[in-house]
Amino acid sequence: MHIKIGTRGSKLALWQAYYVEELLKKGGITTEIVIIETKGDKILDRSLSKIGSKGVFTQELEDQLRSGDIDIAVHSAKDLQSHLDDDFEIIAFTERERANDVLVSHNTNLSLTSGEAFVVGTSSTRRIAVLKHYYPHIRTVDMRGNLQTRLRKLEEGQCDALLLAYAGVHRMEYDNKIAEHLLLDEFTPAVGQGSVAIENAVSLADEKKAILKKLLNHEPTETCLRAERAFLKRLQGGCSIPVFALAILNQEEINISGGIISLDGKVQIRRSESGSTSFPEELGTFLADELISDGADQILKDIRAQNATA
Repeated sequence: MHIKIGTRGSKLALWQAYYVEELLKKGGITTEIVIIETKGDKILDRSLSKIGSKGVFTQELEDQLRSGDIDIAVHSAKDLQSHLDDDFEIIAFTERERANDVLVSHNTNLSLTSGEAFVVGTSSTRRIAVLKHYYPHIRTVDMRGNLQTRLRKLEEGQCDALLLAYAGVHRMEYDNKIAEHLLLDEFTPAVGQGSVAIENAVSLADEKKAILKKLLNHEPTETCLRAERAFLKRLQGGCSIPVFALAILNQEEINISGGIISLDGKVQIRRSESGSTSFPEELGTFLADELISDGADQILKDIRAQNATA
C-alpha cells in the first residue's frame, strides 16, 4: 500500500510529516510526501485574525484531498478548524506532546512573574488576551511566520521573547531557549495543541482508512481532542477568537477545562467539567453551553463586532 502525505513546507510541518511517515513505514506502508503552500504561509504581513480564521492553514491541503492528489493531510491539530466539510474526516490524532505554552528568549532569566516589563512576540489572540489579563505590564508585538522566522526576528531585537507552544519548540530542539514554562491554569492551550491530526477525504478507500487508523491513532489523545473540538465547534471558535480548552483522562473519566477571554483581557469566563470517556463530544458541548450561560455569547458577539470593523 502507498500513501501520499500532504503537508505544509515549514520545518515544523515537515517534522510532523516525517513523524507520520515513520509510523506508516513501521507498518510496512510506502509513502510519498507532497509539500503544499497555504494561504497562512503566503500572507505574513497581517495577523491571523485579519485574514480570516477558517482554513488559513488547511484549505489548499483539503483541495488536494478532494481531488485525490494526496491521501492524507497532516496538520498541527490546533490549526485544524472545528468544522470540517461533510466530505472530510479526521482519521487519527497522534499521541499528544506536553500541551503547555512556553516563553522563549535568548535571555533565559526572563519571567512573566518577575514584574519586569518587556516585549513579547506572538500572533495569537488567545495569548495576547491572557497576557493582558494576568500580566498587563507586558507589551506585545505581532509575530507571524514559521518558528525559524520568529526566532530570527527575536535575534534581530524585534522583541525580547516569544510566546510559543512547547510541542513545536521541543520538536525543533530549541529547549535550551525556553525561559519559562507557563502555567496551564493561566495559559490553557488552544484546542488540540501538542497533537498531530491526520485528515482524509471520506471517499478514501476503506482499506487505507483502516491501516491509517491502526498505525497512527492514539486513542487516549483522540478521546481528549474529540471533547475539546466539540467545545470549540459549539463556540464557533477560530484563530480570531480567544477560546481555549484542555481535556485530560483520569481512568474512565475525562476532565476538561475551557474558557473564553475578551480581546482586551478584562473579562474571562472559564469552567471545568468531568464526564465519561464514552461521550467526549457531549461533554465538550456541555462545557461550551455552560460558558454560554455564563455570558460567553456576549464576549463572542463583541469580538466578532470588533473584528468586523478592524
